[in-house]
Amino acid sequence: MTIKLIVGLGNPGSEYAKTRHNIGFMWVEVLAHMLNVSFKTETKYKAKMAKIQHGQHEVMLMMPQTFMNKSGESVAPYANFFKIPPEEILVIHDELDLPLGTNKLKQAGGNGGHNGLKDIQARLGSANFWRLRLGIGHPGDRDKVIAYVLNAFRKEELPEVEISLRETFEILELILSGQMQAAMMKLHTKK
Repeated sequence: MTIKLIVGLGNPGSEYAKTRHNIGFMWVEVLAHMLNVSFKTETKYKAKMAKIQHGQHEVMLMMPQTFMNKSGESVAPYANFFKIPPEEILVIHDELDLPLGTNKLKQAGGNGGHNGLKDIQARLGSANFWRLRLGIGHPGDRDKVIAYVLNAFRKEELPEVEISLRETFEILELILSGQMQAAMMKLHTKK
């Protein structure tokens, strides 16, 4: 089993660029920058996509250009066309239930009310894809969640965001090599 599709979740448009909800976009953009690859718009899949090479296989990076709650409109058609099973898809997303700087890797499970995950599950007909959950913290009040996730990180949070992203890139080689248990062990035993 190897990951063939990495999907960063976010909302398109410059007004959302540095918001908490877009940390999935940030992750794939940083990776593309590190590997010196560029995103191209693929209108057929309503997404920006970039190709990276890992040993003998290609891995596609995807940023759906639908809004978050329609992310499955990009993921499912691409996965279906290229016959990529859910087990070979990694979705990078913001996670309210984890404090900023805490990241978790897991396969399957619920969607925790995350509309991007909910749509991908519905359109793939499976929850069996991998998730890299990037902690963004919780505002403490359910009524404040929407405003919170759609606001930019505060200036004092940015160093923590940078450290958090760097920490996840330390397990990237394990993920791309299909060593998911080792990747989880390494990520979850930090700090």
